[in-house]
Amino acid sequence: MDNLTNLKAIWHSAKTDGLPTSVEMLQLIKKFRSQRLRKKWLVIIVASVLTVLMVITMFYYHPKMITTRIGQVLITISCACLAFTNIKSIRRFYQLNDCSNAEFLAFIEQTRQNQIYFYKKTQVAIMLLSSVGLLLYLYESASKYPGGLMIAYSLGALYLAIIWLLVRPRTFKKNAEKLNAVKMHLYKISKQLKDDEV
Repeated sequence: MDNLTNLKAIWHSAKTDGLPTSVEMLQLIKKFRSQRLRKKWLVIIVASVLTVLMVITMFYYHPKMITTRIGQVLITISCACLAFTNIKSIRRFYQLNDCSNAEFLAFIEQTRQNQIYFYKKTQVAIMLLSSVGLLLYLYESASKYPGGLMIAYSLGALYLAIIWLLVRPRTFKKNAEKLNAVKMHLYKISKQLKDDEV
């Protein structure tokens, strides 16, 4: 009987005021899922529109130099790759409906690993294709004017430097911090639940 009294005392002394309810956990998961899906769909739509616009441009604009055509093809491929990679990853988010805390933690960890892979490999390849494509695409129109080539390439190089050196790392860092915040929040909840079970 003494063990039952001790168990009741432990049960009633457990601090649960910091733990979210099951409804709050479901809201957290749904909010995370809907935010990610919204961003992915936006990227897919923009990349698809840019791909279609570049294909239309390729049919109606007949460049005199092969560099322009190569630039068009590279930009089209990079936009299509961006849309494809987001379509491929969007399936994971649609499969995230009802899950336990542990399953959601595993999902967050897999998302973090995918984010790192995208940043280090896929995004570099896509941006490299689009950067080279942009510089080749600008060459024909800029070469018609002696000073135009210098100005176009200076502006192009500045734009690419800002994207590569400032925007890309900051975006990755911001997304990684958000993902880690969600992960740590869930980890603390899971840890508290395990500690209260002991």
